[in-house]
Amino acid sequence: MTLQEFQHGLDAIDAPRAGQGSSTRAVHGGAQRRKAFSALNTPIVQTATYTFSDTQELIDYMERKTWGDGDDREEYGRYGNPTVSAVERKLAALDGGEDAVLYASGMSAVTSLLLSVLPAGAHIVMTDDCYRRTRQFCQTFLKRLGIETSVVPMGDYAALEASIIPKKTRFIISESPTNPYLRVADLEQIAAIGKRNRVLTMIDSTFATPVNQRPLEWGIDFVVHSATKYLSGHNDLLAGVVVGRADRIQALRDARGVLGGVVDPQNAYLLDRGIKTLGVRVRQQNSSALAVAQFLESHSAIERVWYPGLASHPDHAVASAQMAGYGGVVSFEFAGGLKETSRFIDRLKIPYIAPSLGGVESLIEQPALMSYYEKTSEERLALGIKDNLVRFAIGIEDSADLLADLEQALA
Repeated sequence: MTLQEFQHGLDAIDAPRAGQGSSTRAVHGGAQRRKAFSALNTPIVQTATYTFSDTQELIDYMERKTWGDGDDREEYGRYGNPTVSAVERKLAALDGGEDAVLYASGMSAVTSLLLSVLPAGAHIVMTDDCYRRTRQFCQTFLKRLGIETSVVPMGDYAALEASIIPKKTRFIISESPTNPYLRVADLEQIAAIGKRNRVLTMIDSTFATPVNQRPLEWGIDFVVHSATKYLSGHNDLLAGVVVGRADRIQALRDARGVLGGVVDPQNAYLLDRGIKTLGVRVRQQNSSALAVAQFLESHSAIERVWYPGLASHPDHAVASAQMAGYGGVVSFEFAGGLKETSRFIDRLKIPYIAPSLGGVESLIEQPALMSYYEKTSEERLALGIKDNLVRFAIGIEDSADLLADLEQALA
């Protein structure tokens, strides 16, 4: 195989056809039908730099005479990698976007997007109950650059639009579902508010995955995932992705070469492998989470369950209208204090006590201890984090076994 064949692949990219399901897109979306060396899987191109056969080839590359904008040929690893590019095409196809750009972590995706787009002195609006590190970046680090953040209650779209400052607000940021209360944003309303006011919109769709929700189809400008979670599915890598319109993503890719948040080709390969089973994993997690939520809501030892698949959840109607599944995370409040809740968690035999979510193993945590340990109960409560709050990230274990484990721990 020649160098040119290696770089380009032998056949055109096999774009997903209309009507293909999420599992088909997860396996085949954006993939080259014929890969380098006739490999079935995407090869790992483990290199930090790229060579040129002579000076003329370098000049042709710089003048784009030989290599088109969409090709994988690069000069240095910080600007691109064929393995990474292959995964980016798949992620774009999954979310229905024109292009995608991979980063070293989910937070790198969020911070790089905002740093790349926001000018000094800008203003952003974000909904509460967003991931605490996203809030911290916006309210602490961006503030140092003269960028102000307004936080509005999730679901209050009048307050969201009222917070927009004409000619200054550049971004509306939300998650859907949120962490940890699984609030579901009305994507259509957010997109409409953004377009009316000429403000860009971003949705962190990590908890939903492209299987359950595709924000771009509702008019959102950027969708972000911590690929560490469901997209990878095996708790063995860190990565993040931003998906959107081609010209906007290319600008982010150019900025990534400066900011440096690149993903390693080994991690990109593992992510590609994990994505192939995304559909079957997420559907199992959807099913088990709904069963767990229904069981917990009926149990006397549980004060409240937060799961968008339950009619008791404040955003059940919105979730039912725009999501194909309700997700694999269930949050609930145990009938007891901090120590009683800890004892209940310690009696469980299947889930591991650990942060994160979206993997094949079930994980459970008390946010009061895992994420807010340094704060007092009063400080946590002011942030909406109760001492008896539990976040249960469902894995792919059999639903009956998860329910039996919960039952014995609650007995």
